[in-house]
Amino acid sequence: MMHTVKIIQSCLSSVFEAGKGMAGTSKPIQPAKMLELYDMEGCPYCRRVREVLTSLNIDFLVKPCPKGGLVYRKEIAQHLSKLTYPVLHDPNTGVYLPESQDIISYLYQHYSNRTLPNSLAKLPRFEVQGMLVSAASMLRGIKADPDRDTSIIPKVLELYSFEGSPYSRPVRERLCELEISYVCRNVAKERWQDAGPAILRLKPGPYHPKTGGKREFLQQNALSKKVQVPFLIDPNYGIEMYESAKIIRYLNLTYALPTA
Repeated sequence: MMHTVKIIQSCLSSVFEAGKGMAGTSKPIQPAKMLELYDMEGCPYCRRVREVLTSLNIDFLVKPCPKGGLVYRKEIAQHLSKLTYPVLHDPNTGVYLPESQDIISYLYQHYSNRTLPNSLAKLPRFEVQGMLVSAASMLRGIKADPDRDTSIIPKVLELYSFEGSPYSRPVRERLCELEISYVCRNVAKERWQDAGPAILRLKPGPYHPKTGGKREFLQQNALSKKVQVPFLIDPNYGIEMYESAKIIRYLNLTYALPTA
């Protein structure tokens, strides 16, 4: 029941996002070395950057920095004296870049064939829409869970997701609260035929993702050959699974301290 409430809240967050973080190019420019994002899932300014990464359909490594975090906040403090989130690290150029507006401009300059859209050229300093998105999700993905097991720093997990997915958002929130780093494999909707949930897409009949696209890669390599998110891969225990409720339960059992 509680998870159903979270999904409803997440759907409301997606409504407030007004379609952002859903669609992406079918021809992404994936950097030679994966981008790293020091990120707080519930932060509206971090969300701006993740929405653009979805639009550009770029995979990236998430280094969660929730309030009270002990791992990646210390790591980024070695590179920047003044910390605000998000921070982008591009190992291809060596840059550490704070401020969402600067990061978005940088991404379009280096990893897009398009010019920066006017709608992204000068974003408001106060993110009203983003605050509504965060509020709808009850500010989850902001603070570190005090019951996380800080003795475990697992190998990096993989999560197939896209920013606007209401089913993926609760999983990303939990990964942030537990300070678990993961590769976000963006599988944005590449064309109108992708619209709709996995079991009820707008285009009737069997679903066939765009040939050569990232969704086709997911279909060919995923556990059940389905294009469905979230899809988690945990190399630490050889686990692959769908369904947000099952994934969150697995994360709690595996990476959180048992309650008394």
